[in-house]
Order: sequence, then C-alpha cells, then structure tokens
Amino acid sequence: MMKEFKEFAMRGNVVDLAVGVVIGAAFGKVVTSFVEDVLMPPLGVLLGGVDFSDLKVVLKKGVQDAEGKFSDVTLNYGNFIQSLIDFMIIAFAIFMVVKLMNSLKRKKADSPGVPPAPTKEEVLLTEIRDALRAPNKPTL
Repeated sequence: MMKEFKEFAMRGNVVDLAVGVVIGAAFGKVVTSFVEDVLMPPLGVLLGGVDFSDLKVVLKKGVQDAEGKFSDVTLNYGNFIQSLIDFMIIAFAIFMVVKLMNSLKRKKADSPGVPPAPTKEEVLLTEIRDALRAPNKPTL
C-alpha cells in the first residue's frame, strides 16, 4: 500500500497540482492584500469615504453573544462587494497570465526551427528522382 501511495504521490500531475495549489494560495493572499490595502482605500475616498467592509444592514439590534457582549445581527454586504472585487482582479490576473503563456507558445510554434532530417524513404526517393532527371539515363 505504501508503494502504491508513493507512486501516486510522485506522479508528475500530482506534484504539479500541489505546486499550483501552493502558488495559487500565495497569489490569492497577494491579490487580497493589494485589493484591501492599496486599491480599496483610494476607491473608498473617491466614493465619499466609503469603506466597503463597513457596509451592512442591521437585521436585529443588541443580541447578546456567548461571551456576554451585545452585538447586532447584520447582513454584511460590504464584505461581499470586497470579495467580488477580489475575485474580479484575480480572474483578470489569471486571464492575463494564460494569455501571455498562449502567446509565448504560439511564438515558439511559429518560429522556424531546424527542419527534421529526411527519412530513409525520402532520401531514396530523392536519389531516384535525381537519377531520372540525369541526362545519361540508362536504358532498360
């Protein structure tokens, strides 16, 4: 069973997937920080000092929680707007990365490389063609 697990875990696809998940999580943290710390404060100022994370609708006032503190029951639609903006930025960034990778693949495919060596059949056919074109054709 351990041998099978090792074979499974060491497959190229599984390792690639693990690397993708780790990098994706780190990328998500970077984008979230960019949105929350860099993008949203100026956007909030432009919209009249609105902090999206503070946007909410109070459904019920003053409910006592387990610690004895009173807190409102709220519908935090500002957090949803924040998450939606995060998603849009992440989706656009991934789109740009995929677009860049596809253009690099196309350039690599379009670039003229060294032509492959002719096969034995092609060499033989070329010799036959050249022999037929020669002015000193042997008669049959």
